[in-house]
Amino acid sequence: MTQIIALVSLGVFVFIMVSVGVVSSKKANTVDGFLLGGRNIGPWLTAFSYGTSYFSAVIFIGYAGMMGWNVGMGSMWIGIGNALIGCFLAWKLLALPTRKMTRKLNARTMPEFFQARYGDRNMKLYGAIIIFLFLVPYAAGVYKGLGVMFSAIFKGVSPNLCMLFVAILTAVYLVLGGYVATSLNDFIQGLIMIAGLLAMLAILLTRPEVGGFTGAFERLSAMDGKFVNPVGGDSFRLLITNIMLTSVGVWGLPQMVQKYYAIKDESSIKLATFVSTFFALFIGCGAYFTGSLGRLFISAKADGMPDTSAGFDGVVPTVLMKALTHSVFSNIILSLIMLLLLSASMSTLSAIVLSSSSAVALDFVEEIRKDISPKNQVFLLRGMCLIFIACSYIFATMNISFIVNIMSFSWGVVAGCFIGPYIWGLYGKNITRQGAWAGLFSGISVVGILLISFTIFKDFEAAKSMAPAFGIAAIAASITSVPLVSKITENKDIKNIA
Repeated sequence: MTQIIALVSLGVFVFIMVSVGVVSSKKANTVDGFLLGGRNIGPWLTAFSYGTSYFSAVIFIGYAGMMGWNVGMGSMWIGIGNALIGCFLAWKLLALPTRKMTRKLNARTMPEFFQARYGDRNMKLYGAIIIFLFLVPYAAGVYKGLGVMFSAIFKGVSPNLCMLFVAILTAVYLVLGGYVATSLNDFIQGLIMIAGLLAMLAILLTRPEVGGFTGAFERLSAMDGKFVNPVGGDSFRLLITNIMLTSVGVWGLPQMVQKYYAIKDESSIKLATFVSTFFALFIGCGAYFTGSLGRLFISAKADGMPDTSAGFDGVVPTVLMKALTHSVFSNIILSLIMLLLLSASMSTLSAIVLSSSSAVALDFVEEIRKDISPKNQVFLLRGMCLIFIACSYIFATMNISFIVNIMSFSWGVVAGCFIGPYIWGLYGKNITRQGAWAGLFSGISVVGILLISFTIFKDFEAAKSMAPAFGIAAIAASITSVPLVSKITENKDIKNIA
């Protein structure tokens, strides 16, 4: 029964996603149309696109399971931080100046922005390389959590087959309709995420293992007081690290900044700010609250790890399978949650792929082939989308150790490289080209130095566990190095300040 209902739900979902791609295809025949929707996307679509790109299945399957298990109810502060810092503050400080300046400079991607703002084509090439090396492996991580959940529902089906389904479906509507199709589907997927999470919370809270909000707090408190401690008890440092990385890091991620380029007018920014903030608050807090319930359904091993075959990644799927497979109604809810996770992953994947494909098709190839026609650019963009989706799928299925290791540090490296030159490029009137380069090198340099040091003096696994802290250090170095280096270098750059 569970699998039949899930298959019917998937069939309807696929039909809607592909239909949107077909309908949107007429608006994706130019570079601006394919990449930015003609810079004419309304506030609701933009806000949902930002929110759904923010949260992939990784937050439910990986982060929520791990943080909920280790920290408890206090992990919901990550969701609050994502909403207030990663959405509200980001939109308030960055959306309007980004929209103004990228239109003035005719920049369609973040590497293009760096080239136009600082007058250095090498920044464009460097930015494209960073995106290529670190965003594509990051996309591979998006598949992982989804494969765990699908395998739990469809017993005996290979996780690789589930991930292939996601790759093909995302490729179809993205290649057909570009950014417009992505935005429309993000809106639909966002509604599914809200409905799925509401249903999931309603069912879980009525389970005897939980006993409502009060019962959940009482049972977790009886296990260990830190699981209901508002600041995570002895996990406070871990909590703060993850709040800062996942909330501030998005300020420098090209797939998130792209949403500001595409919004149609300045009056839409205010509404988009509040819609994306409330969406993030609900999805983020709901995900981590669900993860904190893991100990009420799953016993701990002797080493403190959850007793699941997939470790932390198995916490949320195990909770859902135990709570939602007892009746036709609960199976329908489980199918809705499956679509929730599918929606979260596909929206994030499509945003990453658009940024990655543009990095090659526009930022790299355009510099080598100056005479490439707009028609061929659109063709190349579509082709690169297919290639990047295929690469991320292959990386995810082959479990190549080098790629897996890059995934652990990719968020911090990309955000650390771009955040300083990007923010100071919007607000700093005396930023030099040398200062911008200092910020661009900070992300990969800081993470690289810390990674090598920890690996030499401890071991690589210890270094991987410190990946969030490395990311924060890279972000801080990028933001501070740009103005400092600018002060000690001669300002001979031509300014392109809006």
